[in-house]
Amino acid sequence: MQISRRNLLKAVGAIGAVTITATAGAKLLTHKAVVQINRAKAAIPKALKPLAPPPPDPALKTPGLSPFFTSNKDFFRIDTAFTIPQISLDNWKLEIVGLVSNPISLTYDQLIARPTFELDDTISCVSNEVGGTLIGNARWQGIRLDDLIKEAQPHADADQIMGYSVDGFSAGFPLAALDGRDAMIVIGMNGEVLPDRNGWPARIIVPGLYGYVSATKWLMRIELTRFDQKHGYWIDQGWSERGPIKTQSRIDTPSNNGELSVGPIAIAGVAWAALTGISKIEIKIDNQPWRTATLGPEIAKTSWRQWWIDWNATKGNHRITVRATDGDGKLQSQANVPILPNGAEGWHTINVKAI
Repeated sequence: MQISRRNLLKAVGAIGAVTITATAGAKLLTHKAVVQINRAKAAIPKALKPLAPPPPDPALKTPGLSPFFTSNKDFFRIDTAFTIPQISLDNWKLEIVGLVSNPISLTYDQLIARPTFELDDTISCVSNEVGGTLIGNARWQGIRLDDLIKEAQPHADADQIMGYSVDGFSAGFPLAALDGRDAMIVIGMNGEVLPDRNGWPARIIVPGLYGYVSATKWLMRIELTRFDQKHGYWIDQGWSERGPIKTQSRIDTPSNNGELSVGPIAIAGVAWAALTGISKIEIKIDNQPWRTATLGPEIAKTSWRQWWIDWNATKGNHRITVRATDGDGKLQSQANVPILPNGAEGWHTINVKAI
C-alpha cells in the first residue's frame, strides 16, 4: 500500500510531536530530579545561638488544642503559585538591589555560610477569618534581614523593602519595620531544611506583619524602593499598604456546632498579638460573667500562646466567647470587621450542645 505525501507528512509530524513531547517531559523529569538532589544535599547550619527546647507541650494533655509548633506538613499554604516552583540551586541566587549603594548577590552556599539564628514566630494570612485556621507557629532558622539590608547600604530616600518570588509574586513592607525585631531570610523550619511548599530555598519572615506584605516565598530578589513608586502584588487588588497583625484569639476545642457530653470538659485554644505577646485570656459562657483562663508557657512574644479553662457542661445549648488582652494591656477589638482591607477583627464565638 502506497502512502500519499500528505499522509506521510502527517505521520512525520505526529512522530515529531510525540518526540518533542517526550523530550520536554524528559527534561522536566530531569529538572525535578536535579532539584530534589540539590534539596537533599542542602543542609541548615547550626544556629549561632540556638533557642532552648520548648517546655512540655500542654497540647499533649488537652486533645484538640493546637501544639506549640505547627508541623511542616500541616502548616497552611496561601500563595499565588498554581504549582510549587521547582528551583535548582545550580542557577539560584539572592540579589539585593534597587536604591542601594552596595548591591549584593549571594548563592545558596554563600547565604547559609552567614551566621544564622532561630525564631519562634506565628505567621498569619490577612484573609484569616475570626477563628480561622490560616495561621501557624513554627521555629524558623535563618539569616538576619537587617544585617543584609544594612550591608547593602540603602539610600536615604528608600522606605520600602520589596521581596520578589520566582513565580512573579511581590510583597513590600516598610524599611522602618527593621526596628530590631528578628526579621529573617528563612532557610529552615522546625529543625528541617525549609520545605518546598513553604518557600525553599529561602523566604522572608517579618514578625508582626501579615504575610501578604512580607512573607515572600521562593525568594530570588529583594529591592529597596519607595511606596510611592511600587506596590506589592496584593496592594493593587485593594488590600492595605501596611499590614500589622491584629490581636486575635481562637477556640480550638470544643468545635463549633458540635455535640459534647454533659460533665467536665476543657475549653481551650490559642491567641496571638503582633509583637507584645498575650497577657490575659477571658472566656464567657452564655450570660455568665467572664472567667480568666489559664495561660500556657510563653515561648516567645512573637508566638501564639495556648490557653484553657475547665467547664462543667450542663445539658442544653451553649454559647462560648473568647477575648484576649495583649502584652501591653490592650483588649482585642470586639468590632466585627471583615478581612478586607487589612485583616478581620472580632471575638471568636462558638455554639455547642451538651447531651
